[in-house]
Amino acid sequence: MIDTLLTKINTHPKIIFLVDGLGALLTTLLLLGILIPLQEFFGMPKNILIILSLIALAFAVYSFCCYFFLERNWKPFLFGISIANFFYCCLTLSLVYCCFAELTGLGVTYFLLELMVVMGLVMMEWKLIKAENMLS
Repeated sequence: MIDTLLTKINTHPKIIFLVDGLGALLTTLLLLGILIPLQEFFGMPKNILIILSLIALAFAVYSFCCYFFLERNWKPFLFGISIANFFYCCLTLSLVYCCFAELTGLGVTYFLLELMVVMGLVMMEWKLIKAENMLS
């Protein structure tokens, strides 16, 4: 299934920036609109949630700019956001570890699901970069 999606994206590679941007925007909205107002149900401190939401918002802006303004030579930009997403996952995992005593089961579940989704995107981005490198 991922290979089929990659084949479709490979014909229009800028779409991956749209997917990335929408995902980052969704993360921002979830953090600001649900996790912060209902912080007691998730357990992650509000200041950390604000920082994570600002990072996600910056990623969304970057990805949307790449989608709308890049005409060619998209690989370095995709590599950049994939590395940023990877480090976002590392940061999130570190924060879950450090704040584990404060997190509720719902909080741990949210962050682990988010990690799985973002790492899935990172792996798709790396496969796309690798496939494109073989073609060029």
